[in-house]
Amino acid sequence: MSGLFAGTKLEQPVTCERCGKPHGECACPRDEQGKVHNPKHWEARVRRERQRGKFVTVCSCLGLREADQKALLGQLKAKLGVGGAIRDGEMVLQGDHRDKLVDLLKGMGYPAKASGG
Repeated sequence: MSGLFAGTKLEQPVTCERCGKPHGECACPRDEQGKVHNPKHWEARVRRERQRGKFVTVCSCLGLREADQKALLGQLKAKLGVGGAIRDGEMVLQGDHRDKLVDLLKGMGYPAKASGG
């Protein structure tokens, strides 16, 4: 990606609008179109389901790329001390952690809501 004034002595690298680092060094999460992901524009839904007789917590509507969603899933699994995976574009965590997950997502800037029963 070329920067501003490419090829001149005034050339500047293209920087991230969120962290200010050059795009090569930026680690900000991005959406499917490659734009910087702003959590407050995506209302996360967290629900509890029963699968094979056990509870799982399902989180959807985050709007992240798959790589960033995997990174977020890793952080959540570590904070909650549970296992989990990504299925059909949704994060599935083992156990009933709906209320804890809503609090964690709100702390990250997502307007998260608990849904379902």
